[in-house]
Amino acid sequence: MESKKKLTILIPAYNEEKTICKVLDKINSVKLIDDTEKEIIIINDFSTDNTQETVTNYQAQNSGCDIQLLNHSKNFGKGAAIHTGIKKATGDYIIIQDADLEYNPMEFNILLKPMIDGTADVVYGSRFLGGRAHRVLLFWHSVGNRFLTLLSNMFTNLNLTDMETGYKLFRTDQLQGLKLKEKRFGFEPEVTAKISNLPGIRFYEVGISYYGRTYQEGKKINWKDGFRAIYCILRYNLFS
Repeated sequence: MESKKKLTILIPAYNEEKTICKVLDKINSVKLIDDTEKEIIIINDFSTDNTQETVTNYQAQNSGCDIQLLNHSKNFGKGAAIHTGIKKATGDYIIIQDADLEYNPMEFNILLKPMIDGTADVVYGSRFLGGRAHRVLLFWHSVGNRFLTLLSNMFTNLNLTDMETGYKLFRTDQLQGLKLKEKRFGFEPEVTAKISNLPGIRFYEVGISYYGRTYQEGKKINWKDGFRAIYCILRYNLFS
């Protein structure tokens, strides 16, 4: 009898005490297709609020769930948190879930289906495809995302619509085989550049909803990260 597949859900978290439990509740309520099991790995990136205590209490109250908490000894950045989680992942697939409420875990199955069907090796959830709900805000942020996607596509020869999406699903063996360096938001262009270079890699995109936050609500990426993304696109496509 073939063993069940497992999805590792990586949650990098920095000062997310207000939303982390809501995200975990949504993840735990999702029944994944093909009876796929769930492994949740939370990487607390040295939060200065009560994120660590909040997750610890949640673990105690939900002992039947496979939830691991890893704590950084200092604030290294989102990319570094993802690196830590990748090393610990034991699932067949890895998806990255932000600790806020911008992306809806109820849509995991939309990304999983091409992977389970055996037609995809990488699936990106695009905020710019399909007719799903999107919060309307931050015009220049949207323009920046589209520009970075276009620039990335020029070098990878992919036709992605949303390279900067937070919803990326990978085969674990392929992701663990990459040597990733970027410790902040440069993770997105770096991983896209490096995984697109794997022989025979099959990329898919699916439309997802998006409930974006304002900076007042806790959004952390800024214009400096946009310039870093341009640098990463050039560096990891031209010089890796």
